Amino acid sequence: MDNDKIITARIEDKLEQCERGSYITATGFLNMHEQSLAMRIVKGRSDVKSFFYGGYDDAERRIIMFVPDGYADTLEETLEMISPLSVLHIKVVPGGRKLTHRDYLGSVLSLGLDRSVIGDILVNDNGADMIVNSEIVDFLLAEFHSAGHTNLQITASDIGELEVPEQRVKAVRDTLSSPRLDNVVSAAFHVSRSEAVRAIKGGIVFVNHEEVTKVDKRINEGDTIVLRGKGKAILSELSGVSKKGRIWAEFKVFI
Repeated sequence: MDNDKIITARIEDKLEQCERGSYITATGFLNMHEQSLAMRIVKGRSDVKSFFYGGYDDAERRIIMFVPDGYADTLEETLEMISPLSVLHIKVVPGGRKLTHRDYLGSVLSLGLDRSVIGDILVNDNGADMIVNSEIVDFLLAEFHSAGHTNLQITASDIGELEVPEQRVKAVRDTLSSPRLDNVVSAAFHVSRSEAVRAIKGGIVFVNHEEVTKVDKRINEGDTIVLRGKGKAILSELSGVSKKGRIWAEFKVFI
């Protein structure tokens, strides 16, 4: 069984548990491709509500909470009933070297944990905040002491204590023949149109968390585009037409 089928089966199982048992269920953390699979599964379902949640608004890795009809109408109401996520506050001890996302993730996974219990890792100057499944907090506090041959100080808190660092962005302005996805990817990430087409057809381009493989999908103002391996951008404005008849587009590109 390939990985997509395994992930799909796990998502469907959580959905069916919610439906049969009339209680809230949640998946593990899903990457953007896996979230796209989930969106297809839950589309059109009215008997069970589904909420994607990663601990903060722009989270890349997210869980899905399935909520029986009549239990809660919003994500906020659902989170008043269950607390599936926590945040691990990680500080490098004085004199330790600066660590990377790979250092932290590699160290945690070396403890035998599955990737699905680890959400986004927000690296800062003194360490990182790691979003995790609440059920593994005690284990991590007992076993997670170092990363990259550097000792760490670890504390944990409710996800509400997470402080998301301000993301740096730069403005990019370019012209498009039309606001279709291949043109937008090419302009926002400074790649050729043929590279953009290959990336889209290769399943590594996401619009608003959903994998898109159609090169001619229209992109609207406010849409978030991710090109895996390159970064994330928001199409902030489409305004006016150039002398050559092309559309002016402005992007916020995350750096």
